[in-house]
Amino acid sequence: MANNVITVTSPLLPPLDEFENLLKDIWDRKWLTNNGHYHQELEKALAEYLGVEYISLFTNGTLPLITALQAMRITGEVITTPYSFVATTHSIWWNGLSPVFVDVDPETGNLDPQRIEEAITPKTTAIMPVHVYGNPCDIEAIQEIADRYGLAVIYDAAHAFNVKMNGRTILDAGDMNTLSFHATKTYNTVEGGALICHDARTKKRIDYLKNFGFAGETTVVAPGINSKMDEIRSAYGLCNLRLIDNAIAARKKIAQKYRTALANIPGITMFKERDNVTYNYSYFPIFVNEAEFGMSRDALYEKMRSQDVLGRRYFYPLISDFAIYRGLPSASKSNLPIASRMAQEVICLPLYAELTDADVDKVLGTILIR
Repeated sequence: MANNVITVTSPLLPPLDEFENLLKDIWDRKWLTNNGHYHQELEKALAEYLGVEYISLFTNGTLPLITALQAMRITGEVITTPYSFVATTHSIWWNGLSPVFVDVDPETGNLDPQRIEEAITPKTTAIMPVHVYGNPCDIEAIQEIADRYGLAVIYDAAHAFNVKMNGRTILDAGDMNTLSFHATKTYNTVEGGALICHDARTKKRIDYLKNFGFAGETTVVAPGINSKMDEIRSAYGLCNLRLIDNAIAARKKIAQKYRTALANIPGITMFKERDNVTYNYSYFPIFVNEAEFGMSRDALYEKMRSQDVLGRRYFYPLISDFAIYRGLPSASKSNLPIASRMAQEVICLPLYAELTDADVDKVLGTILIR
């Protein structure tokens, strides 16, 4: 809490003296970017922590999405969800591809596998699902469809840092997975991201693409972009990685308190937690049914703001409702009834590791006291 305002998220802050020591070492090494010491160390540390073999660091979470599509040489149409942050669809647009929106599953908020198959055309080459709020997609069903039609699967796992299903990371699903390390995420490098793949050859291509396509001092093999993570953010990420387990544990306690307090409130619903999933508690969305709750989502949102509680209508509007995409045939609300309803009802409650019991009680008071 700062200035009596409860914010939606808060970055982890590593001990200042530890970070200062790393900054001094970076200064002494005189290697500030371009695959430096701490960049390499963070890639190794994250691969071990997340249980993946090949990971490439990026300067933000959008560029891995763009690069994944380029690395896999995707063409034509990409099936995706309208219920996500706009960067998901932007990455498709930036590659000159056509996004095709499919509705979501009401139980998870994720791309509905039953709707994917009917959206496939001869131009479809890939599926880009999103693990919304860190809630895992139906990985098996999506992969079965992809295998049947010969489609690539690139997961936007921006919210899914260290999320596991049946004790196994979900970051090895599909062909590639992307992560965001933005300051609002459970794990952050201030700004940053990563792209996870399954083999050394693909990682090499990714690393070329994130460095302008250079494969040596005088050789450019592809029209890449500059998206390398620098040494300062890499060092910050190494500091934060030591704190992440405690941060997730703290967020879990807050989420459990929210869940218990709101469990039987008419008009307030939440996604169910699955027993076989290990969550990272990135977000805590609630959905407000005006008829049952007696107040609209927007009225509750404004009430919260009036009391300095900053929830977020996340994701609202739908990506498909933005002017740049709403002209697409698949953007029709009649094609996206579940996603449209969720976007009209959602509020993500404040959730970060430093949130106090008093803060949580204040958030709940804005909902329970009327």
